[in-house]
Amino acid sequence: MPVARKKREGWKIVRLIVVALLFMATALTYVWFRISITSIDYRIAGEMHRRDALLEENRKLKVEIATLKSPGRIESIARAKLGMRYPERDQVIFLR
Repeated sequence: MPVARKKREGWKIVRLIVVALLFMATALTYVWFRISITSIDYRIAGEMHRRDALLEENRKLKVEIATLKSPGRIESIARAKLGMRYPERDQVIFLR
């Protein structure tokens, strides 16, 4: 009987080791998933920040376009830099 008892104790130790290894593998997998999720969260936050910055730049560019297209600005440039002026009455030709 002592041999059979030693054999049973040996199997108990093997089962304990297998259970411990499975538990450790599960714990390591959980930790790996949590690290992956955290990394993805940081990337998402960075991309959202980048998106907000791009939206702000887009808004500023739209304001700049509106400013550059304003008729008053175009007229002042035409008068100052190009020397243009409104035509006299006799310089206007009406077409039918």
